[in-house]
Amino acid sequence: MAVRPPTRRELGILFALGQVGMEMVVPIGAGYLADRALGTLPWLAASGAILGFVVGIVHLVVLVNKLDRSDSATGPDDS
Repeated sequence: MAVRPPTRRELGILFALGQVGMEMVVPIGAGYLADRALGTLPWLAASGAILGFVVGIVHLVVLVNKLDRSDSATGPDDS
């Protein structure tokens, strides 16, 4: 059984999901590094976690809405 390569659309979706994950992780790491440099542990890391979560969820909602609109425009039989 051969595995087909992903289409350009599927790759775009996967990259967008990867970006959402990075948007959630990077602010935590940046906050932690800033905390270590400034001696304010854990305040900036916690702020980064909250910021990353909010930004990631907002981006995920926008992505899902965009995918939903494009799916309804093409119709179920046009895949």
